[in-house]
This record gives sequence, structure tokens and C-alpha cells, in this order.
Amino acid sequence: MKIRPDLELIVFDLGNVLIDIDYAKAMSTMKSVIPIHLHPKVDQCYSAEFHKAYERGELDSSTFRNEFRNYFEQYWSDDEVDALWNSLLGSLPAYRLDLIRQLKTHFQVAILSNTNEIHIHAVEDMLAKEYGMDNFASLFDWVFYSHQVGLAKPDQAIYQHLVDTVGVDPSQILFFDDLAANIEGAAALGIQSIRVEGPHTLLDFFADVYH
Repeated sequence: MKIRPDLELIVFDLGNVLIDIDYAKAMSTMKSVIPIHLHPKVDQCYSAEFHKAYERGELDSSTFRNEFRNYFEQYWSDDEVDALWNSLLGSLPAYRLDLIRQLKTHFQVAILSNTNEIHIHAVEDMLAKEYGMDNFASLFDWVFYSHQVGLAKPDQAIYQHLVDTVGVDPSQILFFDDLAANIEGAAALGIQSIRVEGPHTLLDFFADVYH
């Protein structure tokens, strides 16, 4: 475990860090239910401004669903929109939760995720069905969701918000994320940041902790 001796807080992203994400599957699913001439829109939907606004909490779920329908020129029901939107969500392996529990005996642990209400409801359903947990609050000391705090990675403001809220010096924080831009944003504030580049990154890093 290559960490500073004065480490106080370990922060985890959700997607592709704790929860497996499959963008290719999601885009394939979307393309299967729209005309071929609209397929290019699928490739751009995750970078669309209405998605970014939803992650920052600037749109409620009802407005987002309407924007999603309008974007794809479809008349989907709310449930159909949610199913398509959540189709990227994969599994949450038990060993990752076990690792958090072990780390929590020595450090504070937190989530810092760009996410949205529809995804979080689906994740909480997964937690309830598979692990008997209502949400992540029972496991983590701190939970920061972009749509709730009104800020999103990699903007410097969300990292500063975390630091100010937790009251821990940036040098005493360790952060894991799968995107280079998010890692760079945290590192610019002095947070020790590690990019997760595969399913074994966390296990390899904490090899002497998890057993």
C-alpha cells in the first residue's frame, strides 16, 4: 500500500471504480430502439449539455427525461427512459464493499461521483437487493454526488467543496477515479490521485489490506 503515513481520507469515484460501467452496452441498447439515421446521436449523448446539466443538478429528473426524449425524437415512457439510461450500470462486486469496510477501520472513506438521481435510484435498488443496504451512507463517512452538491468533476470547485466540508488537508486525501481529467483536477489541489485503469487497480494498490 503506497500511501502517505498521515493519510486521513480515501475518496472513491463510483463508475468503473466501485461499480462496473459498460458504455458500449448502453450505446448498443439505445441504437437498437431508434432509427439508424439517429445512431450518431447516441455517440454524443453522454457529452450533451442536458446530461451535464442533469449531473450538476440543474435539471430535475422529469425535465431530463423530456430532454432525453426530445434529443432522440422518441415517445418513450418514463420507465423506458430510465431503463435505457441505466443500461450502462453493471455489477457492484462484493469484494469492493469488503475492501471499503476494511479501510474504514483505519481511515475515513468517501464517495465523490458525477452522477444523477436516476442512476442513484438504480444503484440503491441494487444495494438493497444484493446487500440489504438502503444506500452508501451506512458504509461511507461522506457521500458527495454531483447532482446534490451542484458541482461536477473535473471543475476545481467540487474538490474544494469536499476539502472544506470534510476539513482535511488535501495532502492527507487519496482519490481514485477512472478518468484522467478528474485525476488531474484533484491533483491540482494537492490531493494524491490514482487513476483506476482496470478491475484490479484497487486490489493491487491495497494488496496488503484486502484478504
